[in-house]
Amino acid sequence: MIEPSLALYGDAFARVDRLLEELLEVTGVRYGLLVDRKGFVLSHKEALWAPRPPALDSVATLVASNAAATGALANMLGERTFSEQTHQGENGTLYVESVGDQALLTLIFDVAVPLGKVKVYARKSIVQLAAILEELKDIPPVQLDSDFSKGANALLDDLLG
Repeated sequence: MIEPSLALYGDAFARVDRLLEELLEVTGVRYGLLVDRKGFVLSHKEALWAPRPPALDSVATLVASNAAATGALANMLGERTFSEQTHQGENGTLYVESVGDQALLTLIFDVAVPLGKVKVYARKSIVQLAAILEELKDIPPVQLDSDFSKGANALLDDLLG
């Protein structure tokens, strides 16, 4: 089973969540996602006024796949990477920028929102997001032993009968 390459929880999740919320407020972006390179949504925010979002799991998977393909193109052209992607349609824009080697900041917004403004504020947020993700590298993964499994099973048995 494929699992996310990162796990956001506790204070790190709250800080990422807050950064995404601030980014949406200052730019007018509809949806903001932090996606790992395997295509998992690590965190997401939507503007209060935004309509129902698209299927975020699908967006994340396609964004990660597109980033991998774009990385292969960069290598073919002698570049280490292309750090950003922009897809502009008639009504909206999808902007994706790398957050280090671990994640992708994905922003979806209307064509009325200036792309330059989004890029400026996204880059400021990326510096902070990258710092948070870097802190997570030093945290050992959570290990659940057999006692946890037994206890969880006992609680479920009590709850469900």
